[in-house]
Amino acid sequence: MRKYLVIIIGILIFGVPYIAVAGDYDSGIKATLILKTNTTTGNYPAKYLNTQEPEITAMKVEIKPGAETGWHSHPVPLYAYVLEGDLTVEVKGGKTYHFTAGDAIVEVVNIPHNGKNLGTTPVTLIAFYTGETGTPNTGMTPADQ
Repeated sequence: MRKYLVIIIGILIFGVPYIAVAGDYDSGIKATLILKTNTTTGNYPAKYLNTQEPEITAMKVEIKPGAETGWHSHPVPLYAYVLEGDLTVEVKGGKTYHFTAGDAIVEVVNIPHNGKNLGTTPVTLIAFYTGETGTPNTGMTPADQ
């Protein structure tokens, strides 16, 4: 009875059943929190794009050992999950961040950065861009801008 009361209260207060936000589902599905933040890499405030024409892009990105992305920036919010490898990201201003398999990344918006694979194995990540129709998700940018 208590479980049903919690579900009903969850529906009334939050508009969704309590079970939808629980960590474990009765059906054998387990949900594990990977990252919950209100900042991007470098501790910049997270931003959302305000557009009438939203476009979501999911990409698999592979960086070979010794390769780098080159200095670039994103005019739209971007989130990534590292599947394998070790990624080093240098952000304008000289700060460097390291990400490994299992890490979630909230990319900086409109700030130049360069991703590098300094390891001996490929880096593979899945990136989700929350952009706008007709607007590029990435632009090459000199580090000194």
